[in-house]
Amino acid sequence: MALDNSWHVIKTAAAENKHELVLSGSEISEFIQKRGFDKSLFDLRHLNFLEITHTCLQEVPEEIGKLQNLTNLVLHSNEINKIPSTIGQLEKLKVFDCSLNILSSIPKEIGKLPQLTTLNLSLNRLTVIPTQIENVKLSILNLSNNKFEVFPDVCYAELVHLSEIDIRGNCIKEIPSTISQLLSLKVLNVANNKISVIPGEIADCNKLKELHLEGNKLADKRLSKLVDQCRTKQIIEYIRAHCPKQDESEDNTNAVDTLSNKLKVLKVTNDTPLIKITKHVKNIRPYIAISIIRNIKFTEDSFKKFIQLQTKLHDGVCEKRNAATIATHDLKLIPPGDLTYTAKPPNELEIKPLKRNKVYTGTALFQLLQTEAENLRKEKKRNVYSGLHKYLYLLEGKPLFPCLLDSSEQVISFPPITNSDITKISINTEAILIEVTSNRSHQICRDVLNEFLKELVSTDFGYPSADDHNLVLEQVKVVDMEGNMKFIYPSRTDSNFEISW
Repeated sequence: MALDNSWHVIKTAAAENKHELVLSGSEISEFIQKRGFDKSLFDLRHLNFLEITHTCLQEVPEEIGKLQNLTNLVLHSNEINKIPSTIGQLEKLKVFDCSLNILSSIPKEIGKLPQLTTLNLSLNRLTVIPTQIENVKLSILNLSNNKFEVFPDVCYAELVHLSEIDIRGNCIKEIPSTISQLLSLKVLNVANNKISVIPGEIADCNKLKELHLEGNKLADKRLSKLVDQCRTKQIIEYIRAHCPKQDESEDNTNAVDTLSNKLKVLKVTNDTPLIKITKHVKNIRPYIAISIIRNIKFTEDSFKKFIQLQTKLHDGVCEKRNAATIATHDLKLIPPGDLTYTAKPPNELEIKPLKRNKVYTGTALFQLLQTEAENLRKEKKRNVYSGLHKYLYLLEGKPLFPCLLDSSEQVISFPPITNSDITKISINTEAILIEVTSNRSHQICRDVLNEFLKELVSTDFGYPSADDHNLVLEQVKVVDMEGNMKFIYPSRTDSNFEISW
């Protein structure tokens, strides 16, 4: 690369093949003012640590996306008012510090950094940040001293590592009840905001060790005194005993929510199967959500409508299977025990596909479907594939194929292509295990299941019962192989629909 006109510090970094580079202070500011930012920096592709601080830098150049080995990007104490969307290309980034600048917005790509553990955007002018649901490794979030009026979009069970949230010095008016989904939360600092009521759900954050509420005008005067005088343990004990939860109507013994008088939702029990997810599926199709629907009663007509419903959702909210795929199984045809969501080499995956009478390997099935697709295309004189065949490209060239195994390690689902004929539902099915997988996010899986249930309860698919709950929905947990929870459906925030009968 040509470095004749480059800053001397960049020339030195290139000559010495440095993996860390610090640009700071008045000399760098002078360079920027006189000649603009030296973009030859972005040819140093080996950099894993870059610090640009205490300068007059106003915009992060779009070329930042070229530094794809960066794990640490430190940009505090500048005059930055814009971050480019290309920051989303930094897939190895673990630490991003852009504090003490003049940012009023940040790109949505900040929410799609799979390795990010620390995000510091404090001392800016932000009012909102993109949802962090996909930043599943996020551990520390600092948004203090900005202009937030609403709590940041971070309260998801998927954020299993999120342990510290600092949003002091904003204008936030309430803490959402969904804060209880952050099972690893240890530090919550909401000091100096405009919060008046503390939700009882905070007491459900079992690992919470530091809770900072000072500087808020709390309506509960006794709690206000405790905040000034006591430690976190006593404050949380008071919240548990005296602060109501947002949904006090919940039956805590077995129900997590009530969708309508046609749907009863039960908490997970020791008898409910777990879904264990392995590391092999991580880079293939990493997101899965599952629930159990009981008390199903099909007629010939309603069974046809149920099948049509899946097709409708695949074409709609699932974006023609590009965003997510639905599979339904007859629960009584699945052996008791936990299920495993994993990925296997195509020649090792074996499944008896839906509506077929023999077992195929993933390789053989893929080839068969390709051949069928091509023959059908020629027969119909079309330029595109139809039916199931048009989804083959979603797995083409993948070294591993995703699959769901029952407790006997039999493949019962091969998303996004097909599920097993062995567990297919029929007009006699009374309990269904519904599975949604995605290569994008858990949020999409959640949206699909929510839409599925909304449609389901609007049609008579269930037995009538004495307590008016025609259908019963049972929570199912997704955990890693060490037993750490990754996802649960439904959660408190799911299934709150307005239903028109």
